[in-house]
Amino acid sequence: MHQALYRKWRPKTFSEVCGQEHITSILKQEATEGRFNHAYLFCGSRGTGKTTCAKILSKVVNCENVTDGNPCGKCPSCLAIENGSTTDVLEMDAASNNGVDNIRDIRDEVVYSPSFLKYRVYIVDEVHMLSNSAFNALLKTLEEPPSHAIFILATTELHKLPATIISRCQRFEFRRISTDVLTTRIKYIADQEGIDIDDDAARLIARYSQGGMRDSISLLELCASSGLKIDVSTVNETIGSAGRERMMDVARAISEKNFQFLFGEIDAVVTSSKDITVFWQDLISLYRDLLVVKTVKESAKYLDLTDFEAKSLSALAEKFSRELLIYHCKMLEEALASMQVSGALKRIIAELCFVKMCDDTLSTSNEALLLRLSNLEAKIASGDIQVKAERESIPIQKKEDAGNVEPPKKPELVFESEPKREVKKSVISADAKSTRPLKAWSEAVQTVQSMDPGAYSFLKKTRAYIGEDKKIHVLNDGFGLFAIDRPNIKSALAVALSKYLEGNIAPSDIIYEQDMGKIKLEDDYSDLDAFEDFMNN
Repeated sequence: MHQALYRKWRPKTFSEVCGQEHITSILKQEATEGRFNHAYLFCGSRGTGKTTCAKILSKVVNCENVTDGNPCGKCPSCLAIENGSTTDVLEMDAASNNGVDNIRDIRDEVVYSPSFLKYRVYIVDEVHMLSNSAFNALLKTLEEPPSHAIFILATTELHKLPATIISRCQRFEFRRISTDVLTTRIKYIADQEGIDIDDDAARLIARYSQGGMRDSISLLELCASSGLKIDVSTVNETIGSAGRERMMDVARAISEKNFQFLFGEIDAVVTSSKDITVFWQDLISLYRDLLVVKTVKESAKYLDLTDFEAKSLSALAEKFSRELLIYHCKMLEEALASMQVSGALKRIIAELCFVKMCDDTLSTSNEALLLRLSNLEAKIASGDIQVKAERESIPIQKKEDAGNVEPPKKPELVFESEPKREVKKSVISADAKSTRPLKAWSEAVQTVQSMDPGAYSFLKKTRAYIGEDKKIHVLNDGFGLFAIDRPNIKSALAVALSKYLEGNIAPSDIIYEQDMGKIKLEDDYSDLDAFEDFMNN
C-alpha cells in the first residue's frame, strides 16, 4: 500500500525535526536528565511538527536506550509505540471526541498502571475542540495525574483554551518554518525519492506552504505525480496560481489603466476553470509586497523573493504611491469578501473592482477621497496646479506715530420706526449679474442631512436662485459635485422645494452650475444684523 510522503518522511527523533530547535533542545535535555513534566502543551500553526514531537516524546519517555536525548528506535518499547501494538500510548482526536464522556473514560482508566511501558501517555490533538464540560472534567486529572501518566496536548488555536488548562501545562510554541529550511528539506526528499525538481520550483513550493512542513511535502508529491521535471510553471499550474510575473503584469496594467488587458486576464482565469479567489489572493499578496517596498527602507528582510523578483518589484513600486496602494488593498479586500459570499458573481465582482481601482472618482469611500486629496496636494507641490492667494494690503503703522493714533470708535446705532434695508457689498467682477437668493434653499438642504450626511456637507456650502428660465440654479465651486449630482439627492430637494415654494418642482428643474463670479446674490442686511455684528465684535 502506498504511503504518503509526509508520513513516510515524518521525523523519528528530535534531531530530525526541522525548524524547531528552540523546542527540541529543551525536550532532549529533559530526556537526557530523565526529568519529565506531567503535562505538555504544543501550540502553533498547522504542519509545524506538534504531533510529530508528541509521538517522539512518547517514545523517549519509555525508551530503554536514550541517546543524546533521542529515542533509540530499536528497543521493544520504541518498536511497540511505532507499530501501534501497545495500549499504553493513546492518541485521541478531540475534534471528533470532544464530549465530557470521552474525558471521563480517560479519567477512569488513568489510575491503572501501564501494562507494558514505563509511562502511560495520552496525546490529545486539536484540544481546543473540547467542550467546556470536557475541559472541567480534565482539570483535576491534568493538575494531579498519577506518577505513571503524561498528558501531551496539541492545538492550533491557543486562545480557545481556558487559562486554567494552560497554567497546568509546560507550554511550547511552534514557529512557522522558514522558507530556506523548507527548501532544503524539499530538495533532500526529492533527491531521495528520485524526483527531478529545480531550485526555483522548490523555493516556490516552500513559499506556498506558508511555513508548514506537511503542506510543502504534500505539494511536492502532488507536483511529482505527472512524472515530469518540476519547474515553476508546473508548481503554478498545480496550485492554480497565475504566478508572480503575471501578477506584476496585472498591477502594471492597473497603473496604466489598461482595461483590455485586465478584462482579458479575468476571462483567461474563468475559461481555464481556475478559482478567481486564488488569483485574487495572489494579487493581494503582491500588493502587500509593494507596500512593504514603498514603506520600509530595508525591505529585503521582510520579503521572500529572489534577486530578480526584488528588482522587478522595486521598479513596479515606483508606479504607485502609498496612498494608492492602501486604497487598492482596501478595494481588493472588500472584493475578496464579496466573492466568498456570492460565488456565482465572482467574475462580475472582479471586473467591477478593476474598473474602480483604475478610476478613484467612481468611489465615494473615505479612502478614495483621501487618495484624491493626496493627488491634489502632490500636483500643487510639483507646480502642476498654480494657487493664487489674494491678500488685502494693510498699512503699517510707524512706531513714532503709534502713540498719536486714536482707538477705533464703535459705530453708533440709529433705530427708526421703519428699519432701513441695506445691501452687503462684495468684490465681484464688473460684468457680474445681480439677482435675489432663494431663501427656502437652506430649509430644503436640511432634508438631505439624515438621508446622506456626505452630500449634506457639500450642499450646505451652496446657494441657489431662480433664473429667468424658471429653473432653480445651484451655485457651487465644483468640488464635491460627484456627491450631490445624483438622482436621489435631486428628488429629495425637489420634494422639499415644492413644499416651501408651494409649487410643483421636478428634479430636472434643479441645475448645478459652477460659481465663476458672474452671479451676485443680494443678501438683506437689516439694523438688527448690524447690532448683532456690533455685539460680536
